[in-house]
Amino acid sequence: MDRMIFLAMSAARQMLNGQAVAAHNLANATTTGFKADFNAYRAMPLFGAGYPSRVFALAERPGIDLAQGSIESTGNDLDVALNGPGMFVVQAPDGSEAYTRAGDLKLDSAGLLTTGSGAPILGNGGPIALPPSEAIVIGADGTISVRPLGQQANTLAQVDRLRLVKPDPANLMKGADGLFRSKDRTPAPPDATVTVTAGTLERSNVSPVGEMVQMIETARRYELAVKAMRTAEQMDDAGARVLRLA
Repeated sequence: MDRMIFLAMSAARQMLNGQAVAAHNLANATTTGFKADFNAYRAMPLFGAGYPSRVFALAERPGIDLAQGSIESTGNDLDVALNGPGMFVVQAPDGSEAYTRAGDLKLDSAGLLTTGSGAPILGNGGPIALPPSEAIVIGADGTISVRPLGQQANTLAQVDRLRLVKPDPANLMKGADGLFRSKDRTPAPPDATVTVTAGTLERSNVSPVGEMVQMIETARRYELAVKAMRTAEQMDDAGARVLRLA
């Protein structure tokens, strides 16, 4: 009975972990540039003294869905969406480079260009700082130009350029902060083939219907695991009664 209870208990626990992944995806169904996490389960042998005669269930995140989300026109000069594969480069809280698809840019009180979550956007020379201006124009190649205060409409001054990269998907991992990083911590080089479209945003690629179905299926598997534990308990009680009669 102990093998049955152990397997059912570990399965129930991992079903809860799977529910957490689906709930996290669902909660970010409207987050700009969010990429859904995949979820999978597998059986793992339990190694120890003697032969591995027991197994346990394991929920894991085998990868990330990097499919492009829908593109929505916003008309905001600071909103930019990537055309096809590619990433924006941002500065992580620890000072290292990280990547994101979120192009909901904004200016903080110091004139620093950041994402909607507050991560500084990196350009050719580091974090991008913009001077006071009447207009901001972002070109298809990521070039950022401004119209200085008091200047004519056709007067534009180039300030910096968004650092656009195309890292290898197999070398990417996603942290708890939602930012992507290279597994080997090697910075991705700028890629001139990556382009952007200003005035648009890439929405999340999460399918709310698909995640709801996944949550329902996981809940049913959890119920089956709980029923298996109850069955094991009933069988154990029945065996104990037989032994008492003997």
